Amino acid sequence: MKNLAPNYIQAIAPYQGGKPISELAREMGLNEADIVKLASNENPLGISPKAEFAIQEALQDIARYPDGNSFILREAISQKFNVAQHQIVFGNGSNDILELAARAFLTPDCEAIYAQHAFAVYPLVTQATGATGVVVPAKDFGHDLDAMLQAVTPKTRIIFVANPNNPTGTLLAKEALLEFLKRVPNHVLVVLDEAYDEYLSETHKSEAIGWLQQFENLIISRTFSKAYGLAGLRIGFGLMHADVADMLNRVRQPFNVNSIAQAAAVASLADDDFVARSYALNQAGMAQLTQGFKKLGLEYIPSFANFVSFKVKDAAIVNQKLLQNGVIVRPIANYEMPDYLRVSVGLFAENARFLAVLESILK
Repeated sequence: MKNLAPNYIQAIAPYQGGKPISELAREMGLNEADIVKLASNENPLGISPKAEFAIQEALQDIARYPDGNSFILREAISQKFNVAQHQIVFGNGSNDILELAARAFLTPDCEAIYAQHAFAVYPLVTQATGATGVVVPAKDFGHDLDAMLQAVTPKTRIIFVANPNNPTGTLLAKEALLEFLKRVPNHVLVVLDEAYDEYLSETHKSEAIGWLQQFENLIISRTFSKAYGLAGLRIGFGLMHADVADMLNRVRQPFNVNSIAQAAAVASLADDDFVARSYALNQAGMAQLTQGFKKLGLEYIPSFANFVSFKVKDAAIVNQKLLQNGVIVRPIANYEMPDYLRVSVGLFAENARFLAVLESILK
């Protein structure tokens, strides 16, 4: 029956998420309470207390379909980011926004451009439409914007840019990104993936939302899965020109964002203190991890997100030994980085446990 699917669907290698704690416990015969998961860039603080209360309240109406237009959340995001409500599209996580953009604008005779070492979902959503993916070699583990522009052809419809980038954590300068947008032809959409913007300092925070009026071909994707801690509820949103939003909404599934996620997201947007605590914890944890790598003599890629990729000899073997000791990190050989592992910033004790186990393995 597989042969009934198009060749480009048969050729897709499904996305592999971070190993769940329960799965490792079963595989290794470990106690779940003794396992540290630092693989999926989740918020170690959990969720905002305001969001937790909103979830409890929203459970009362769980038997009813959610608001398919996410009206209350739409109002909240419109006010928070100063964008018109018809410029907002909601997704089942920001991955959904990436897929909606691909489904709305890519066809088998089109091309999409993305960088080497960039988020694995870009080639997946491109291939799912039958379009051709064009991989541009990375520059210092990040995006080479000039080379990406040179790769544009009349067939190009989308350029995916992650800022900060996952899994390398690199950040493009705002000035360079703005100049890039000015040079992108009008027939090409730029999908700017800003999943980790809340982890940036005020100096580095994106200014792209203010560019929407200038660039009708710009889509900005954001998520509640990272700093807001709502990864399990799957909710993200895109900001874009109203005409582009109209196209994405035509291929968006009805009720693609559940009512619990909507309520939690509204409450999370109102809790700036929680986001500030998450940022501060991440800054401290990043320093803890990078200092640990320096002590161990390991190279790492300076990161602007809530994870850091480090180089280690025999990375696959080291990863397996970490798992055996109840520590889950992320191997990134599928990103053409076989000598690197990526570790998410956790709580102080979780980071310390990871570093101690890593040191014992290397010795």
